[in-house]
Amino acid sequence: MKVDLSVEFCGVRFPNPLVLASGILGVTAASMANVVRHGAGGVTTKSLWLEAHMGHPNPVILTTEHFMINAVGVPDAGIEKAKEELAIYNSMKKAPIIANIIAGRKSDYGQIAEEIAKLNPDIIEVNISCPNVEDELGKPFACSRDDAAAVTREVKRRVKKIPVIVKLSPNVTSLLEIAKSVADAGADGFCALNTWGPGMVIDLETRQPILANKVGGVSGPATKPLTIKAVYDLYRATKLPIIATGGMMTGEDAIEALMAGAQLVGVGTAVHYRGIEVFGKMRDEMGKWCTQHKVKKVEEIIGTLKY
Repeated sequence: MKVDLSVEFCGVRFPNPLVLASGILGVTAASMANVVRHGAGGVTTKSLWLEAHMGHPNPVILTTEHFMINAVGVPDAGIEKAKEELAIYNSMKKAPIIANIIAGRKSDYGQIAEEIAKLNPDIIEVNISCPNVEDELGKPFACSRDDAAAVTREVKRRVKKIPVIVKLSPNVTSLLEIAKSVADAGADGFCALNTWGPGMVIDLETRQPILANKVGGVSGPATKPLTIKAVYDLYRATKLPIIATGGMMTGEDAIEALMAGAQLVGVGTAVHYRGIEVFGKMRDEMGKWCTQHKVKKVEEIIGTLKY
């Protein structure tokens, strides 16, 4: 049985629900095009800053059987390099592109969104999980209902024709409170979620944290059940489109996320565990599941969890 794996997200048609997550291989036009050649239904850029932004010194990543912890520090060459790479990707585009933007000030979000919008990405993803420079403690905008809404309004004010989704942080006291404030501010959808933590791993010989930054965000297989629950809650509370990101390793994981209410599935850490071929493998695994369960269109299972 031929299965239609295409899905619509915020008015954009993706050939399949699997999208490259931000921060993984989304550095250059060539690397993103290569991900699409290996089966991804879409790609998300790395987080883009207005100005060049230094990341953290090495070591920045540790991977175990169950999880990955990273403190890369969101490095980026700045807006001019981003314009160059997005223009190249668009010239050879075979799948939708989501431009992930980040900033330390609310006004900067609006400025970079407006500049990136000129390059016509299919969707803009707003990363509000980075420590900001407007709070003396550096508290991420994602941790405050009012700040998260303010950033969303600023981006929506500057971007009129491109859907805007917000990448939420799990490290908050009430995810739904933040999500509802962002939705009320005009967000068209969500990416759920960013990394969990911060976490720490200790070298038993040196008795020091392994990461140079000491702590980092946790992702990987162990986070999948948490992602599924968050997606389910967000879907029931808002009915807005959702990219389920966190712990998605197999086609069956992706099916699970769609049942919980996601329209797209972000794939990031799985590239480490299964290689860049993971996109094609997960796509085929989704197709096999659909065939076995007589599902002709994968969109039919979105939000069908019996609870």
